[in-house]
Amino acid sequence: QVQLVESGGGLVQAGGSLRVSCAASGRTFSNYVMGWFRQAPGKERKFVANIRWSGGSTYVTDSVKGRFTISRDNAKNTVYLQMNSLKPEDTAVYYCAASRGVSTTMPQSYDYWGQGTQVTVSS
Repeated sequence: QVQLVESGGGLVQAGGSLRVSCAASGRTFSNYVMGWFRQAPGKERKFVANIRWSGGSTYVTDSVKGRFTISRDNAKNTVYLQMNSLKPEDTAVYYCAASRGVSTTMPQSYDYWGQGTQVTVSS
């Protein structure tokens, strides 16, 4: 029903910036919550940020708050994660996800996932 495709990842020096995008296609719903997660090598997938399609309220995890911002363009069915002041520990595959339910940080609660985009931050 919903297909998510991430883009915009790449290699960046520490202190630099990247913006990753998540384009949603197929049926979307105004009550969806869109989330960004990341998974570093050898680690579990962890929550980064989410946003509501309707109203645009956001929640960002403490480890990236102040550096990362999440936004959306409802007309384009696209969610963005702007990443500034990147650190090597931000290196991960970044995934976008969609949930029909309440806003949550738990990966298990998200119904749709993209394939991920690699973000590598060099020192």
